[in-house]
Amino acid sequence: MILALIAAPLIAAQATPLPDSAIGNAPASVLVAPFGTPEQRVIPDTPVPPRWWAELGSAKLDALVEAALKASPDIAVAEAQLRQAQELARAAGGGQFPQIDASYGATRARVSNVAATPLADPNATLYTLHTAQVSVSYTLDVFGGVGARVRSARAAAKAQSWRSAAARSMIVANLVNAVIQNAALSDQIASAKEAVTANREILSLIQRRQQLGAVGAADVAAQETALAAAEGVLPLLERAQRHNQALIAVFTGRAPGADLPELPTLDELRLPAQLPFSLPAATIAHRPDVQAAAAQMEGAAADAKVAMAARLPSFTLSAGYGGSATRFSDMFASGNPFWSLLGGVTQPLFRAGSLLHQSHAAKAALEAAQAQYRSTALQGFADLSDALTALKTDADALEAATRGDTASAQSLAFTRRQFELGAVGTYQLLPVVAARAAARETYVQARAARLGDTVALYQALGGGARP
Repeated sequence: MILALIAAPLIAAQATPLPDSAIGNAPASVLVAPFGTPEQRVIPDTPVPPRWWAELGSAKLDALVEAALKASPDIAVAEAQLRQAQELARAAGGGQFPQIDASYGATRARVSNVAATPLADPNATLYTLHTAQVSVSYTLDVFGGVGARVRSARAAAKAQSWRSAAARSMIVANLVNAVIQNAALSDQIASAKEAVTANREILSLIQRRQQLGAVGAADVAAQETALAAAEGVLPLLERAQRHNQALIAVFTGRAPGADLPELPTLDELRLPAQLPFSLPAATIAHRPDVQAAAAQMEGAAADAKVAMAARLPSFTLSAGYGGSATRFSDMFASGNPFWSLLGGVTQPLFRAGSLLHQSHAAKAALEAAQAQYRSTALQGFADLSDALTALKTDADALEAATRGDTASAQSLAFTRRQFELGAVGTYQLLPVVAARAAARETYVQARAARLGDTVALYQALGGGARP
């Protein structure tokens, strides 16, 4: 049974189903960008760089990440919890060694000169008794319960170490995604302002044509409606950007509303040409959530052993040495020292089933930790599969959005010129203006999506986290 508990983490790891490859049915090396968009290629057996965000090529982003790593409250919490877990592990390790205590006591008393008489003696003796003692106790770890308790504490520290690494990695990923989203919102706001400007210019042209009698009030009202719709988009984008900038401030340890350093634009963020790729076993080894679950499973196995050892006999050795005298300087004089040496064994006989049920509870906790490990590992594989799928599909979407953005700009230019010459009317121009705004928004979102997919891939492979 003890061997089974020790081998429990290995058994759970072996029972975790693994995909054929880390990218499902895709080949080990694949080009994920079609013609006409920035090329990205997945390179097999490539680890995630520790400073993966530098691959995006923005010094402004690098400075923000460094600030977040130093000032993020969430990272500070995780690191403090890690120090706590490490100290508790060191404290638990002390149980493997003998315990030594020193004591000193002084007693002031008055007793009768005739201690044996049943009658009270008015002649009392007043004295002070000094006693000093050093005691040593040691619990023999015959059935491994003490060592298992130490391993449980160390496993908890190890799990917290990986959680701390995961917190750092998650803060960085969230910050990078927020910066990407801010850049996309800036471009969307610029596009929305261009749309408002274009609609105002068109409205001015229609109003002049109305004065000449070329169009009626219906055309003016239709364009005023289009202008109001374009103006209504801008406040929503500005609100989203302010919220996003508040998140960036919090990630970097600033109060929302505080001045932020200059943030990079979409044009300043590049797509890495080469992306990392890991086999399933390497993915498990590098993901902090999976490693934290593995450490938690090790701790649960140790706890189950502790609960089992609590039902078995415990052996204790203790010794003491000291001295006692009425004068402090005479405590260790001839005849005053004393010593003792004891050995004992304790076997629980009746605890109303509490020890048995505690052992069953510990085994159930171990089974839950094993299942949690498998679930976490499988979720890691799903995250990696999703990230690689998104890279390919969003690359296709960006290629289509690029063509749509170019074509919509040309269509708007041609149609607007025809409108100015009177070849087309208001109702032919309005759909083209709306299509241009939609195409531009789609293009910006597709560019941001590809950057976000790259961040997601880095995170799915562990985010370069180290305990």
